[in-house]
Amino acid sequence: MADVKTRYAFFEGRIVPIEEARVSIMTHAFNYGTGVFGGLRGYWNPDEAQLFVFRPQDHFRRFIQSASLLRIQVPYTVDELIAILNELLRMEGWRENCYIRPLAYKSTEIIGVRLHDLDDQVAIFSLPFGRYIENEEGAHVGFSAWRRVDDNAIPARGKIVGAYANSALIKTDAVLAGYDEAIVLNEDGHVSEMSAANLFIVRGGVAITPPVNANVLEGIVRRSLMQLLQDDLGVPVVERDVDRTELYLADEAFMCGTGVQVAAITRVEHRPLGDGRIGPITKRLRDLFFDVVSGRVPKYRHWLTPVYAPTSEAAG
Repeated sequence: MADVKTRYAFFEGRIVPIEEARVSIMTHAFNYGTGVFGGLRGYWNPDEAQLFVFRPQDHFRRFIQSASLLRIQVPYTVDELIAILNELLRMEGWRENCYIRPLAYKSTEIIGVRLHDLDDQVAIFSLPFGRYIENEEGAHVGFSAWRRVDDNAIPARGKIVGAYANSALIKTDAVLAGYDEAIVLNEDGHVSEMSAANLFIVRGGVAITPPVNANVLEGIVRRSLMQLLQDDLGVPVVERDVDRTELYLADEAFMCGTGVQVAAITRVEHRPLGDGRIGPITKRLRDLFFDVVSGRVPKYRHWLTPVYAPTSEAAG
């Protein structure tokens, strides 16, 4: 994977070599964080010689909504963004799992803090991508001293570029302290999410996750897992405020998101969860999720968009 490099990007209205997709240091978004982004994954199915993009309609719908929070006009519909993405991925020709990053940003080269009377641009690139954290089957996490940004400060339900300085502070402090990830509390003192992932705990056979008004991202993988848990695994799901000590008493816990996918939490600070190994519900959910995103569950094929023509074995 290290030898494969991104070759193309969608930039300023067309697909160009990645070397041409550059912005000036005077760009407003570079100076003030006035941009938004999305994150999608493509999953390679070698049996079908097909690359499946997971829920692109939902991702691009949220992308456009995030942009609207910063008064960024995305000049494409969801279907047009999917068409652009498919063309870009076919040109790259990935035959492995990949990550896709759309961006919308204030592109005017100017000094001045504002959102109005500025130009907007959209860009998309992709790259091969495996695990976001190495210990997906048994992550060791701690509580962060940083608080999640509040919706009245920077909207938590938008993937706003500048807000991820908060995530970077949380993640680096956690890793330097010896953890794989960090659990973040909101200003109310309740559990919010991880540095850049949603969080579930399991207690007494019930999956519990903080509500969207706990300053969490309205995660698409989060919503998908809630459906899989309830409809396919028969596990009840409850959205409610979660206290810090509930993590210590949980039978299982896992984090989820496009980047992290589904990663088990088996240790919180110096306390093992359950028997200190991936729990049975988390294991079943992980297995089902990876079957779903790879196109192996017919019931959920409508969540996937194929990139290559089905008869083209040599696509890409």
